[in-house]
Amino acid sequence: MRSGQARLAIDYGSADTTAVLAWPDGTWTPLLFDGEPALPSAVLLSEDGTTVTGHHAWRAAPATPHRFIPHPRQPSEQRLTVADTDVDPLDLVAATLRHVAEQAHQLAGTGIDDVRLVVPAGWGPRRRTWMRHAAHRAGLPPPQLIDAPTAVAGHLLATGLQLPVGAYIAVCDVGATAEVSVLRRGPAGFEVLATLADPTAGGTAIDDALTTTLTTNPFGADGQRWAMVASLRAGKHALTDHPAVTVPLPDGPAVVLHTGLLDQAAQPVLHRIAHLTTEAITAAELTPRDLTGVYCVGGTARLPLLAQTLTDAGITPTLVDQPTLAAARGAADAGATNTTDPTTTDEPVPPVRRAAAIALPGFASLALVSQFLLTPEWRGSLMYREAVLNWGELTMAAVFAVIACLSAGTVLASTIASRTTTPTSPGIHTGTGILAAASLGVAVSGMYAVVGSLYVGYPVNGFLRWTLLPITPTITAAAVMALIAARQWRTPAGGWSRLLAFPTGSVITAAAGMLLIQYSLTADRWPHLILWIDLAGRVGGLLLGIGTVMAVVSQPILRLILSAPLAVITAALVSWPASGILGAIYAIAVTTWWLRQMWTHLLRPHRPPQ
Repeated sequence: MRSGQARLAIDYGSADTTAVLAWPDGTWTPLLFDGEPALPSAVLLSEDGTTVTGHHAWRAAPATPHRFIPHPRQPSEQRLTVADTDVDPLDLVAATLRHVAEQAHQLAGTGIDDVRLVVPAGWGPRRRTWMRHAAHRAGLPPPQLIDAPTAVAGHLLATGLQLPVGAYIAVCDVGATAEVSVLRRGPAGFEVLATLADPTAGGTAIDDALTTTLTTNPFGADGQRWAMVASLRAGKHALTDHPAVTVPLPDGPAVVLHTGLLDQAAQPVLHRIAHLTTEAITAAELTPRDLTGVYCVGGTARLPLLAQTLTDAGITPTLVDQPTLAAARGAADAGATNTTDPTTTDEPVPPVRRAAAIALPGFASLALVSQFLLTPEWRGSLMYREAVLNWGELTMAAVFAVIACLSAGTVLASTIASRTTTPTSPGIHTGTGILAAASLGVAVSGMYAVVGSLYVGYPVNGFLRWTLLPITPTITAAAVMALIAARQWRTPAGGWSRLLAFPTGSVITAAAGMLLIQYSLTADRWPHLILWIDLAGRVGGLLLGIGTVMAVVSQPILRLILSAPLAVITAALVSWPASGILGAIYAIAVTTWWLRQMWTHLLRPHRPPQ
């Protein structure tokens, strides 16, 4: 007996049920039912009230077809009538789950407390609750429900597939029905971006088409019909290993089933699956080229024609190893004790330098607003004094306050997203953080205006004009970026915190430049210091121009080319009348930086690393 508590994962499908037992050391084994890994989900309600499950139900169906239910998994509110008796589908599903639980207890040799149930990604809360009730009625402990595509993605990681954080994949689950989902790998797991299902595009539809093709009376007596479907299902599965098989029919001589006939019957269904896959990728606002891979699972996925049909539609599929067990194995975390890639993170916890990147614009803002308030130039007589203020310095103080708030909000939200265990998208946390930070930045800028008005003794209108108006374009761009993050239209490589990290070199250079400019405008004009004070102002103008270019341009060569002319212009503008223009120039540069980030990561399609 293996050490540790076993985990039981059950993939209860519309036609078949598979289950896996896994142990903490990574070993696992599939449950076998009559020697096969797939247990038919069909049940038969016998006359004495007992429920016959699995292969026994199929074998008994020809004798009592009116008591046979091939697909017990019904909508949660639906009721069934079997042999004039009202039946709750919950009891039928519970019978199959009970059968699986008994087999698992027998194999594990002990009780099982950890149970995972695989459910379609498109199921809502009502159907998920219905499935929990079925598990409870079957005597299972409270199960953990796992979306089928998420379970398959976990299986891919457990088998060694390298999927970096930020990669997109599609899972084409084709069993009795079809469900196609598009997922993105995040730091805490996989996020389902889009899922589409079609109950008419799967193995059941192919069985019906085969029945119509090979028999003269496909809708004969119910007993003959179920015997015929059972024979054709067995023959269809045998074609995966043989080019042709002989299939006995209850209402006539045996027929030869070969791959040509199967392809003819399956072709319309498989074309619908290819169309469904394309629709799901489009619904996720991606293209096939954006995907790391398209992975096919389920019994019908074994058909060679499915891969050809998807390829003809511009989609390159990969058949997952053991496609019928992939979801159950992934739900059980079988074969791997850790499916998290520690070398890549989408929303990394910020290092010390990111904390410094938040603090620097904050300290720069405080330094600028302090100098602005403490160094006004007073002109006039005692009866009438007028303060000459460096409005550009107040503007830059407000801009740096907004930068500091936005950097802090983005990083903190990204950190929360990286630590959460809920399936919430990291982008939702980031979008919320950006909006909250933008509001805080506006509040701080408004506070600067009010404090300046009270300290200097001037009406607040002018102060608000130089604090709120220059930051309005930046706040608007940040709000749009928050919407992009929340919607996950484009997820940048490295995460939102890296994308929205404003260049600290620009902050340091521009802040130092404005501090020198204000010093040159307000310092005492001793004769022997005039030259040095004027020189400090020109140097400050040069630094402000360089910092502006550093905000707009990221390539070092372009920075060198553009810095020289702009630095000369800003140095020449250093004066009291032009101080506001200098601050406005930098505010425009910050807005341009946000718009550039939006252009790079929204309008240009992002492709995950291969």
